[in-house]
Amino acid sequence: MIEPFLTAIPIIEQLEASGFQAYFVGGSVRDYLLKRSISDVDIATSATPYEVKEIFPRTVDIGIEHGTVLVLFQNKSYEITTFRTEGAYQDYRRPKEVAFIRNLEDDLKRRDFTMNAIAMDRNGNLIDPFHGQTAIQKKVIETVGLPDERFQEDALRIMRAVRFFSQLSFSVENETLEAIKNLGPLLKNIAVERVKVEFEKLLVGENANKAIRLLLDSDLYKYLPGLKNHKDQIEKIISISFKNLNKIEMWALLLFYLNLKDKSAEVFLREWKLPVKEIKEIQEILYFIKKRMEREWVEYDLYKAGREVLSSTEKLYHLVKGLTETLSLPYWLKRYDELPIKQRHDINVTGKDVMEWFQSEGGPWLRETLLKIECAVLAGDVQNDKEMIKEWLIKCSQK
Repeated sequence: MIEPFLTAIPIIEQLEASGFQAYFVGGSVRDYLLKRSISDVDIATSATPYEVKEIFPRTVDIGIEHGTVLVLFQNKSYEITTFRTEGAYQDYRRPKEVAFIRNLEDDLKRRDFTMNAIAMDRNGNLIDPFHGQTAIQKKVIETVGLPDERFQEDALRIMRAVRFFSQLSFSVENETLEAIKNLGPLLKNIAVERVKVEFEKLLVGENANKAIRLLLDSDLYKYLPGLKNHKDQIEKIISISFKNLNKIEMWALLLFYLNLKDKSAEVFLREWKLPVKEIKEIQEILYFIKKRMEREWVEYDLYKAGREVLSSTEKLYHLVKGLTETLSLPYWLKRYDELPIKQRHDINVTGKDVMEWFQSEGGPWLRETLLKIECAVLAGDVQNDKEMIKEWLIKCSQK
């Protein structure tokens, strides 16, 4: 047994001491068997939510109607969910009702994939009624029970399957694959925010190239925001190797190949419900990739991009150009680090100073003058010193 399971064992011990069953379940058990990193653990129990709340003094009701209580324990938080069965599903996403039960196997039966339907007790013993360990050993993604039923209950599982295909580099079992191809239209019923979470994880998975290929071959791309009419452009992405990119860089790469510009790019990203801050970051990278395709960096572009955008842009530039040499990024980062200023407020002159020097009110001329100073300092035409800038400006105005 390893962390974070070890730290969570007292939770299970307290539930058992109160007469209930409790197990580690889901993704943490799967990742433990795969020797992947584990960020947190989920616990399933025969105790009802209200029984859990009686056992632990500090709890938060995060989904109590579905059986989940957040337990705050020793400065950590744990989601504890009651064993349950689910009634008929509505909207291809949510069960109309859930029933709390005392049987672990019936709880595992409702889960999506066999590799996620494994429980582990506090001693590390596995309960695996649906042969999830075998699926993990064979590196195959298969549903618990009939794929058509699982996907029609919750259509988001279709995207989860492709996401796991990307992350784990497993194959998809034949019947599961056929169901993915046949039931793709059900994704139209799922909130974009939920689809986005799976899509972003897919984009940064180790097997992302093949996962995008699967999106195309299964026609799933047709049911993802803004992608329906872009099959040819998406094909181009698959032709390059884009490992070790973060999600912002992957969005920028996607937009580059979709050839979406300015307002069209923003509309596309808003359709995906991305946060405004991320949209701006992606658009900035996209802007500088297009500039980089036309020319090498100049000081002003390095300055406007900043270190992070510069790094992302240069990585993507190498990918789309098919370049393998790696010396240009350190070179341009060094050039950036050597810039005399990194942002406008680094300039040792204010608008007020300039107005005093020229005895003039503010206006368009002031903005133009400050930009002129900014460019001159960056180009090395004048040092970033107040008196030197004043002298340089006065000389310029006399010419």
